Amino acid sequence: MNSAGSEAIAHGSIVILYLVHPNEKYWGVLESLTTPGITVRAINLSSFDDWLRSVARDLEPSLGLGTIFFPMSRVERMFLDEQVGEVESLSQNFERRTGKSVEEVLGLGSPAEEPAN
Repeated sequence: MNSAGSEAIAHGSIVILYLVHPNEKYWGVLESLTTPGITVRAINLSSFDDWLRSVARDLEPSLGLGTIFFPMSRVERMFLDEQVGEVESLSQNFERRTGKSVEEVLGLGSPAEEPAN
């Protein structure tokens, strides 16, 4: 953590990507960040609520996260999915509405764990 208390964006972070040409927004797990682009395991934000509802109802998923590479020329900005003031993060919203953590559903370690090499 830095002195402001916020975490750095790193492999395994839950992020929100804003893209251009065409304009799109994605939510998911950062897999890699390189000069050529960003690889995420993500879902388009327009499908997030539908996916959340299927998880909450324990339905066989017809939606889910896919692994996607976006060239840097498409990336406008990337945010860490975190609570801002009283506004909860999408991950917190997911957990509140489904009763399950994002890490549990996606098969990730706890947020503090780093992947083994």
